[in-house]
Amino acid sequence: MIRHLVLFKLNEGVERDDPRVVEGVEAFRALDGKIPEIRFWELGWNLSDRPIAHDFAINSGFEDVPALRTYVEHPEHQAGVALWKEFATWVIADYAY
Repeated sequence: MIRHLVLFKLNEGVERDDPRVVEGVEAFRALDGKIPEIRFWELGWNLSDRPIAHDFAINSGFEDVPALRTYVEHPEHQAGVALWKEFATWVIADYAY
């Protein structure tokens, strides 16, 4: 199995209730069940107030690297990425478990 972690940092001045952010969260929330390669899917807002913390996280699982690649290239995923590019930056880690 492959774990796919994504940590998002909202751009300066962008808040969680910004309509773009709300749309972006819903776009990613809706991916569960739409993309058959997803084996595990959870997402949520960070609770930590530490300065090094990111704002939002996606924790997902895939059977193998080809399944992850299919997910990454899926049009619904790409549509969500396009939304998030407008108001956030992110880091990704993919690892076998």
